[in-house]
Amino acid sequence: MSELLKNIDARTKLAGTNKLEILLFSLGVDPRTGRRETYGINVFKVREVMRSPVITAAPEMPASVEGMVSLRGALVPVIDLAKYSGFSADTPREIMIVTEYAGHTQGFLVEGVDTILRLDWSKMRVPPEMLMAQSGGLVTAVTELDDNRLVMMMDVEKVLAETTSIDNEIMFRGVIPVDRPDCTVFYCDDSSVARKQIERTLDAMGVKGVAAVNGQKMWEELDKVASFAKSVGRPASSIINLVLTDIEMPEMDGYILTKRIKSDPRFVGVPIVMHSSLSGMSNQKLGLSVGVDEYVPKFEPQRLSETLARRLGVGEIALDQV
Repeated sequence: MSELLKNIDARTKLAGTNKLEILLFSLGVDPRTGRRETYGINVFKVREVMRSPVITAAPEMPASVEGMVSLRGALVPVIDLAKYSGFSADTPREIMIVTEYAGHTQGFLVEGVDTILRLDWSKMRVPPEMLMAQSGGLVTAVTELDDNRLVMMMDVEKVLAETTSIDNEIMFRGVIPVDRPDCTVFYCDDSSVARKQIERTLDAMGVKGVAAVNGQKMWEELDKVASFAKSVGRPASSIINLVLTDIEMPEMDGYILTKRIKSDPRFVGVPIVMHSSLSGMSNQKLGLSVGVDEYVPKFEPQRLSETLARRLGVGEIALDQV
């Protein structure tokens, strides 16, 4: 499996084409369906796949956190994804997917890994509300394979948020209020956790927000607003003050959304900030190449608020209130 993860350059070229590669894995028997379901994770977030080394247990950790391992001198927390998801613990989970995103490295214990598939984001669908409710928001996208299997993309950002000791109060303490309800940020992200963090950041700033669950839904919303603005003789930029977009999203990713906005004369003057857990330099450079004005990593509300204030032209006001 390590051989499948080596060609990072080839995968980087996929970005901007609305395509992705996902690593398929299983967690065991789902007690809700009685079947072994297939899950997926974007290969961009996978550093390696290995047999789990000896895990050292640590006190006062969430039930799904097995402990930690040492990988090349670094201590990495290990999360049992089956326990986290409420699956049966009958089968051993000895395979570890080492992931790296949002500035964190962690290991995910799984029952087994299958293969890597190349797919088009347009074939990834937003899951039905019933599935969203049943999984507690853990599934962000679903696609059907040629063999009729359904693959569910797991919200690894939700896993990270709920299994780490991140103090939300400390995270948001540095957000500077600018009190500008006349400014509206349009933002899209397929992760419910990320959307809530953005919403909380905007609320703390005193800025309005309009949310969408993916790039396609955001494009539809922007198109609607631009049509309205034209009908009343106003530029779209007078209503859409800034677009904040994730990269990975079903139906339309952040790169394609950015290309569409930047190539449409109706949106001249609308800044785009990319907000992603894929914080590698290759992703940042690609974002800039398709027209993104700035790139901000996820889970850094203070940095996000500073960037938004500056791009909205209220940076000086914010500083005056400190």
